[in-house]
Amino acid sequence: MPSKEKIVVIAGPTGVGKSASTLPLAREFGGEIISADAVSVYRCLDIGAAKPGMEERRLVPHHMIDVVDPDEDFDANIYAAQARAIAQSLHASGKRVFVDGGTGFYIKALLHGLFTEGRSDPELRESLRRDAVQLGSHALHDRLKELDPPSAKRIHPNDAYRITRALEICILTGKPASAQQAAHGFEESPYDVLFFCLHRDRKILYQRTDQRVDQMLALGLEQEVRGLLKKGYGPELKSMQSIGYRHMCQYMAGELNYEDAVTLMKRDTRRLAKRQMTWFKAYPEIRWMAPDETEAMRREISLFLE
Repeated sequence: MPSKEKIVVIAGPTGVGKSASTLPLAREFGGEIISADAVSVYRCLDIGAAKPGMEERRLVPHHMIDVVDPDEDFDANIYAAQARAIAQSLHASGKRVFVDGGTGFYIKALLHGLFTEGRSDPELRESLRRDAVQLGSHALHDRLKELDPPSAKRIHPNDAYRITRALEICILTGKPASAQQAAHGFEESPYDVLFFCLHRDRKILYQRTDQRVDQMLALGLEQEVRGLLKKGYGPELKSMQSIGYRHMCQYMAGELNYEDAVTLMKRDTRRLAKRQMTWFKAYPEIRWMAPDETEAMRREISLFLE
């Protein structure tokens, strides 16, 4: 039986300090980085995604960043197909593969595959999208509460894209999307994986996420969002429902004042970090590390790759 290709994953919640750990390790071991971040895949969403700068990308090549426009469809299935093709190409060229990110669903898609969501019905999806425009996403969210309460709890009432997709799955399969996700176990990975997850004390992590929001605003997040809206990328898009972008859109639409938008942005970023930690705790093979335990990670990576 042929040996599996090796992949090193360095994951963790937003603001924990993944890039500062992954970049030097990938560089030392002759690797390239596949990003696993659901916002970084979109072009023009730079500040809110906290993408690595050009100097970091020059030091170590990064992949799965800036791959689609903000109004293009993109999901975990597309991510898995593209990321696996990149991993295969890197392995073939003798490069080490490092995965860096906080979107657990994307990492799971890359390593283990996804649950089968059932058929896709373009007519049904278009009908649901029309309802979202005519009735509002909150009306569809109320419908989702009846059909699939766990998904409704997880999906923001303004996120028309995910609401319509969850409703489509419910209607086509007769089963809630949340139940199908829960039933999908961890299939055997086609890779040999060394999986780290970085963690910090919760109080310190939340302080860092608040500081991260302040930094994004100082770097010009508001101006970035205004530019996106001017280009025609509306707040109803999946990409524009991301944390930071959603809040700035609500502020610009007069739905929130600036102070409330910032407060909610910080709250939702903290909640995202908490959800990410909960997600990663479900991985049985994970190795928990503090961000400053670089030497311990280096030793484990060296043994793993040899």
